[in-house]
Amino acid sequence: MAQTPSLTKVSKSTVLLVTSLAGFVTPFIASSINLALPSIGKEFSMDAVMLGWIATAYLLTAVVFLVPLGRLADMYGRKKLFLWGTVIFTFASCLSALSWSSAVLIISRVIQGIGSAMIFGTGTAMLTSAFPPGERGRAMGINLAAVYIGLSLGPFIGGLLTQYSGWRSIFWLNSAVGLVAVVATLWKLRAEWADARGEKFDLIGSVIYGLGIIAVIYGFASLPDIWGIGWAAIGVIVIIVFVIWERRVPSPVLDVRLFGNNRVFAFSNLAAFISYSATFAVAFILSLYLQ
Repeated sequence: MAQTPSLTKVSKSTVLLVTSLAGFVTPFIASSINLALPSIGKEFSMDAVMLGWIATAYLLTAVVFLVPLGRLADMYGRKKLFLWGTVIFTFASCLSALSWSSAVLIISRVIQGIGSAMIFGTGTAMLTSAFPPGERGRAMGINLAAVYIGLSLGPFIGGLLTQYSGWRSIFWLNSAVGLVAVVATLWKLRAEWADARGEKFDLIGSVIYGLGIIAVIYGFASLPDIWGIGWAAIGVIVIIVFVIWERRVPSPVLDVRLFGNNRVFAFSNLAAFISYSATFAVAFILSLYLQ
């Protein structure tokens, strides 16, 4: 895609800055909050199952909305959805910090997950749109480094903040970084990208996808209860229906043919799935049973 004249060096730097800030803060909150779970559980009298939903509510919402919102960003503007995602994420971080009950905290985590989906569904796409092929590797490398720095520093900084300032300070830190990203986007970033403008949105496919993901994750979160096995099985069936549907519609919300036509893409996603599954599971267990 040709670069627009308005996309100056400053604009490209702004895209890299705001996407890297957002790329840092979203995995940071996911990994840092694990260290605060015992403190949160003590304050709100929550057991291990309820504490699990503090992490699960965020991840579940992010996964459910990631694909549909990414598609909407292609249709209506990636910067627009990125900006709103950062605003929602920052607002939810403030609400989490001010939570007066476990229910409010979990609800705020759901809202935070929606914002995170809007950020991750647009950040990388903005980079590939803003930078020409010869510069994309460096830009995406910096952005990916920010993501893993946030993921790696989360437990360390989260532990320090929880120890000396309380668990709410983790969310206040996220709010501050998110606010910087919002201001930078509004102040410096003028370009917009919408490669699929005018195309139809696959609402039915999005609903099927969301229901399948919810059933699978809810089922696994309820194990070893027999209902958990049932929900997981239903979720797998719904996801199979989703794949069949997406192969038939002219404008799919997710082009599932990519997984069959591009083995590198398919196996890279599989490796990432296995890696993140192990990482998040271990982090949750270590937080509860080794502190």
